Amino acid sequence: RTDELLWIPHIDGIPFRKLGDEHNLSGKQAYLKVFAELAQLPKVINITKQYCRYTCGIIIIDGKYIKVKGFKQKIPWLYAIDYETHDILFGMVAEAEDIQTFEAFFTILKKLNYPLRVVVADDRSSLPLGLKRVYPEIPVQLCQNHYLENIRQQLHIRTDALHQHFFNSLKLHVFDEYDNDEKLNAALHHVFTQRCEHIPLRQKIVLDIARRHHELFVYKKILGCPKDTNLIELFNSHFNARLQSIKGFKTLAHAKLWLNGLLIRRRTKKFTDCSPKFKHLNGKCSLQVSLKPQTEFPEILGVKQPKR
Repeated sequence: RTDELLWIPHIDGIPFRKLGDEHNLSGKQAYLKVFAELAQLPKVINITKQYCRYTCGIIIIDGKYIKVKGFKQKIPWLYAIDYETHDILFGMVAEAEDIQTFEAFFTILKKLNYPLRVVVADDRSSLPLGLKRVYPEIPVQLCQNHYLENIRQQLHIRTDALHQHFFNSLKLHVFDEYDNDEKLNAALHHVFTQRCEHIPLRQKIVLDIARRHHELFVYKKILGCPKDTNLIELFNSHFNARLQSIKGFKTLAHAKLWLNGLLIRRRTKKFTDCSPKFKHLNGKCSLQVSLKPQTEFPEILGVKQPKR
């Protein structure tokens, strides 16, 4: 069985030693064979550029930190998902999540001619600054789930009932009942006057919402835009498990090869449990959904051509 491909079962979770046992190889031989196969895969970004078309214009951005030998600390790996197709456009390894990194990230996106309308992401101060250098007019929708979770942590909601009524009022009147900026201002004024008197921490939270309301409620102004990053969090849960088992990479080149394989595997694996809104994607892979009309599915080592 030494002629069988190993990169797919390895990316799916089988460690090198077990692969070696199953294919009459040592763990090191299995490792070398997997990376030799990964080197034969096309780059994710080239697949996107050559084969794919997107019309949604909504991308969700997130990333994970990976351990690479030679770097003192873990470094970020960023990737972008098209909301409509659930397809991963590309990934990028960088040394830091700074303005220059996000400028480079959005420059790549622009070269792909992606019809960007809005970026949905967690709260990173460097992301909107990098975005503005490439797409000055494109807004960012902050993930409301993460924003509210940060407030919960500031107020110690789960361990202390002191601020519970304030938080509930904030969530109901400000976030759940948001309709337009005029009503938002009224809701913030209500919470501030009724729940924040002589409590600087609460006042600070309300004032921050007022200052950042353009980032928190973009989804109300752009049709189809989500208010959270839940979609990419589902991808992250899978990626987390694989990255934890890998523990680290020997070189930056090996990290890029392996992560490229991980994204290709995700793009070519069929969805099985999409939400009701996206149930039409079940039984298909994201790359299949995002193909340009009249375009053949790309040849990828070990990947079967899906039925059109």
